[in-house]
Amino acid sequence: MNRFSRAFDRLRADGACGLFPYLTAGFPDVATCHALAEAALDAGADGFEIGVPFSDPLADGATMQRANARALDGGATLDTALELVRLIRGRSPETPVALMSYYNPLRQRGDARLAADLAAAGGDATIVPDLPPEEAAELRAALEAHGLGFVPFLAPTSPESRISAVGALNPAFIYCVALVGVTGARQDMSATLGDFLDRVRAATSSAPLVVGFGISQADHVRRAARLGAAGVIVASALTDLVERSADPIAAASAYLREMKQAASAVTP
Repeated sequence: MNRFSRAFDRLRADGACGLFPYLTAGFPDVATCHALAEAALDAGADGFEIGVPFSDPLADGATMQRANARALDGGATLDTALELVRLIRGRSPETPVALMSYYNPLRQRGDARLAADLAAAGGDATIVPDLPPEEAAELRAALEAHGLGFVPFLAPTSPESRISAVGALNPAFIYCVALVGVTGARQDMSATLGDFLDRVRAATSSAPLVVGFGISQADHVRRAARLGAAGVIVASALTDLVERSADPIAAASAYLREMKQAASAVTP
């Protein structure tokens, strides 16, 4: 069992939903980003998604585009993300970490070397939004050789054939996109999220379902948990908060504690 499997088993036993903050490596700067990771751990984060800054983040809305641009302007690279993974691993031996990157930076590193570097840093999986599972055989093989996972995406528009194919991969978890469109904090969740999760669950057996895109409020966490999500990813709302706060560490800490409390107090 890997760290993600152990985390989801623990959450299931506790009747809780996992909270997985997303941090863009090097945003707003390296030192603050490291402090945000520390604050998230102290707030009870169940795992992390660490983003590799990229110049053309096609799945991201305005907030994450700004975060990517600022990180790149500060000199952040894939190695900056791996160093953040290493920091989290040194601080918390059991907290699972997934590296999120568009495929271009990974391809430049090379699948085999990337997998070796991620394993050496203490990572657990990759999330690659622009690499469909049917085109990811080489990367998946390289990851599996180091005991790492490949996390596939499913969206409300995914056909049954794609859902079944993703389920057959036996992934560490399935990233379920909560809405049609790009990333970004939303006031309301999709009214069809429950039906979407039911479709995925029916075709994918026991794979944990983690919901992302638009999760911004404690009530969103509670609703996703009631619908059967094993975890939620909080990205744009956290990034917005860091951007606008005079004390981003204190603000992020308070926000993540509120979200963690919602995730831990799940009621059927």
